Amino acid sequence: MSERIWTVRVATLCVGAALLGLTTASCGTMTGSAVGAGAGAAIGAGTGYGAGKGALIGVGVGAAAGVIYDITQHNR
Repeated sequence: MSERIWTVRVATLCVGAALLGLTTASCGTMTGSAVGAGAGAAIGAGTGYGAGKGALIGVGVGAAAGVIYDITQHNR
């Protein structure tokens, strides 16, 4: 196996483990970001503002809502 393939496999494993850790630790934030990006892209494309700009705004709003949800639901 070449050195490049080995490096790519190790990097993929590290990124996958990091994403798994983020998903379990901040589930509301990640979910809020994903939903916000999708909704923002759809609204941006529908209004003519641009799907990319709408998605960027949606990620920010969704992540903020997810953080608020995580904080308020943490003690339950």
